[in-house]
Amino acid sequence: MKKHSILFVCLGNICRSPAAEGIMRHIVSEPGATGSWIIDSAGTSRYHIGDLPDHRMRLHARRRGIELTHRCRQVTESDFDDFDLIIGMDSANISNLRAIAPTPEAESKIHAMSEYFSPSARHDHVPDPYYEGAEGFELVLDLLDDACRNLYHSLTQS
Repeated sequence: MKKHSILFVCLGNICRSPAAEGIMRHIVSEPGATGSWIIDSAGTSRYHIGDLPDHRMRLHARRRGIELTHRCRQVTESDFDDFDLIIGMDSANISNLRAIAPTPEAESKIHAMSEYFSPSARHDHVPDPYYEGAEGFELVLDLLDDACRNLYHSLTQS
């Protein structure tokens, strides 16, 4: 059984990346899912270390049957040793991750979440819903569900 390790990253680790982590955990726990998985999330900033994800994101995810219980943490250099894929939600996250990557090999593990969007997606990144209303959180969950399912299929088909 192939082992996959994925770290999802956004700025504060309270909205997008813990939602991606929760969705991916949900997908790999569905009947018929294959592989061995290590899934986590982190932020490039120190703003919310130790906090639960944003209460609005937890509420919207819960309505979809996904519980977000992650405690926010910051990305570290050792994450580049611990994970095969490090996935940033937008170009600022990708840039910050590249600055943290200790080696060119580590930097090659960095990918954009948008690489896994379906061709019909109207976005080129996962927008931050923090200052948005309910629609922003629902949009992010829709984008992440699509991308995580495509990511799962790309990893299990290869």
